[in-house]
Amino acid sequence: MSTGATIVLIVVVVAVVLAAGWFVAERMRSRNLRSRFGPEYDRRVAETDDRRAAERELAERRKRHAALDLRPLSEASRTRYAEQWTMVQERFVDQPREAVVEADALVVAVLRERGYPTDGFDQQAADLSVEHAAAVEHYRGGHDIRLRLERSEVSTEELRRALVHYREVFGSVAGLGAGPQADTARRYDDAAR
Repeated sequence: MSTGATIVLIVVVVAVVLAAGWFVAERMRSRNLRSRFGPEYDRRVAETDDRRAAERELAERRKRHAALDLRPLSEASRTRYAEQWTMVQERFVDQPREAVVEADALVVAVLRERGYPTDGFDQQAADLSVEHAAAVEHYRGGHDIRLRLERSEVSTEELRRALVHYREVFGSVAGLGAGPQADTARRYDDAAR
């Protein structure tokens, strides 16, 4: 084999190896983002209709999130918020509209105390999606019903769904997965059916 042919062969092999490496790295990045963001990944890809643009946005969210000064709630705050949440759920029986408004405000209060910026809903949802991917769709669902509530376009059943959405978000951001708050929520669901 001539020297020129050897050089061409080496260049082709290097190019193939680099292309394969790039392809594998992109697939791993996509898999990592899909794993981290779950349904939020699929939602962003569908909304932008451009996987690369969606992945760039999600990567930017991770960077922004990493720069936030987030902190867990103290045990006293968690207990206080759990008690407030119980009162919101109890209020729903007689005042469902007011209870949904209070549920929204309570979620924002917890976010604020944890260190999340609370400037606007879209940014809150984006920030929340990094650490609470499973809860962010609930946040959007509750918020959508909350906005329609302001225009008096919701039924009592929709208000109940909003409260359930907010409960999922609240439990996630407040760090209340199981225990008394979850037991109260199950009793509430049983009574509402």
